[in-house]
Amino acid sequence: MTRPPPSFPIAEVDELVTIRDLLRYTVSAMTRQGTFFGHGFPDAMTEAAYLLGWGLDLPPGSVHDFLDARVTAAEREHLVEMLRRRIDDRVPAPYITREAWLGEHRFYVDERALVPRSFLADLLANSLSPWIPSPEEIGTVLDLCTGSGCLAVLAAFAFPNARGDAVDISPDALAVAERNVAEYGLEDRVHPLHSDLFAELGGRTYDVILCNPPYVDDAAMRSLPDEYRREPALALAGGQDGLDTIRRLLAEAANHLHADGVLVTEVGHDRPALERAYPETPFTWLSTHAGDDFVFLLAREQLPGRSR
Repeated sequence: MTRPPPSFPIAEVDELVTIRDLLRYTVSAMTRQGTFFGHGFPDAMTEAAYLLGWGLDLPPGSVHDFLDARVTAAEREHLVEMLRRRIDDRVPAPYITREAWLGEHRFYVDERALVPRSFLADLLANSLSPWIPSPEEIGTVLDLCTGSGCLAVLAAFAFPNARGDAVDISPDALAVAERNVAEYGLEDRVHPLHSDLFAELGGRTYDVILCNPPYVDDAAMRSLPDEYRREPALALAGGQDGLDTIRRLLAEAANHLHADGVLVTEVGHDRPALERAYPETPFTWLSTHAGDDFVFLLAREQLPGRSR
């Protein structure tokens, strides 16, 4: 396959004088190169503005206040190098800037962990209301497949009196999670733990279990955009139908929930496959900004793997 020409040809770079020039050219380059957006930015304009502002050390969201400011030759060289990584090498923007945002919360991220994004973040912003009527009464929370630890941190804010564990099978991802937990000063409430799902949890039980597991099926894994291939496959691949980890979760979760506990799980586009696999399980589908098909809730007594 022929490699496309560079997004910023050397002959044209010196003609980019102002931030406005760089912004327009970057949006055009992203369009020409077929850049894929899905790591926190909806389109070329939004992501280009973010990257330029970050690369110039401007306050977040302020790049449009400086559009007619000229850049120095050194600044331009730095920006072009960064933008080539994003556009030509297909590196997701959060891996370049080492940050991702969920609402007002900033998280450190690098290639060891999935870029923070989850429909569960929407729900935690409202403390899972009305499904959990008294967030202050939640005492224990488990975040399985924690990755960067972003959901464990958000859960600590949603349930102010809770302590909990942030579990992942990847030691590399846990190192990222530990950094985010420390940056928010939550070391006494959130404990990163290396475990393959529940394997190392012994008899621990929780009021709430959250899980954003690997759920991309084999066919979708083969067709992922290059940007997603930069992320750890371990955090994405869910097997032939996307349900490998979810099956284990449903089989074992009841043994780690209090009697009135709940399991809340993100499944991406796997709702049809899940409902075919568990036709008698009464999933409650929760509303997110993208729709009602991406996150389910089950009470302990509704779980197919509950203890008899």
